[in-house]
Amino acid sequence: MTAYDVIVLAGGAAKRLGGADKPGLRVGGRALLDRVLSVCADAAVTVVVGGRRATARPVVWTREVPEGGGPLAALGAGLRLTTAERVLVLSADLPFLGRGTVDALLTAAGEPGREGALCTDPDGRDQPLVAAYRAEPLRRELALIATEHGSLAGLPLRLLTAELDLARIDAGPDASFDCDTWDDIAAARARIREHGAVLDEWITSVKNELGIDLDVDTALLLDLARDAAHGVARPAAPLTTFLVGYAAARASAGAGPDEAAAAVAEAARKATDLALRWEAETEASGGEAAGAGGSGSGTADGTAGGAGRDAGREGTGTP
Repeated sequence: MTAYDVIVLAGGAAKRLGGADKPGLRVGGRALLDRVLSVCADAAVTVVVGGRRATARPVVWTREVPEGGGPLAALGAGLRLTTAERVLVLSADLPFLGRGTVDALLTAAGEPGREGALCTDPDGRDQPLVAAYRAEPLRRELALIATEHGSLAGLPLRLLTAELDLARIDAGPDASFDCDTWDDIAAARARIREHGAVLDEWITSVKNELGIDLDVDTALLLDLARDAAHGVARPAAPLTTFLVGYAAARASAGAGPDEAAAAVAEAARKATDLALRWEAETEASGGEAAGAGGSGSGTADGTAGGAGRDAGREGTGTP
């Protein structure tokens, strides 16, 4: 995809949150700002307009003039630090914005004759801070607005979007869900803990916390954990998956994400095969022991059942 820059608006007074640091509020263990930054990690330049804070990846910081001058002033400040033909513009309070929506916006903004694209919410309202714009018409309209009104401070975004030829993207309720109130924050935190989402949210949070850029085959690892727990012992599940990760890291040292993912898959396959062999052997041994107990005879080699099993453990270290 053609390179793009991104501007994330992370200022504002957050009055409905009692003046809390909204971009730093955590949903699913990650700051709202970091959640937004994670879906545009391939941007050539990432500009965050707002107060400096720790972020999961490097960004360029700036502030609107005057501070608190509103979204148009913030957009103008951020735009001065970008050079790409297309600019993704996002607010910092979108916990469920996905990569699919970002791609759809950038693609629509690149269509001939269009000057950008923005999302619409389920009620049909435009969301100009979930949008992608062509840089040249965006600069032009901001300059015209500033000339007409004397500055961009305090002006509504509709003055901008009304003058641009924009495609509308219906990305569903998640993409446009923003956190303006404490009820919104509570709803977002509850949503990520729903059964259908909690695992993906947790894996994503762990990868971000550990700085891992790797597509994890969750189903593969869960199958491995199940087989290890069922065929060996419950504590074998977390220990086995840890060892798989360690082995994959050693096998793919210095390689890229694709090679690392393949190493995880291969290590998991080997461990799964071992767990299944272990289970089959255990079941077979159980059947033999049951047969020996029922007939009063010894093991297949003629030794007493208990003595044979003890000897096997002492001599070979196997179960």
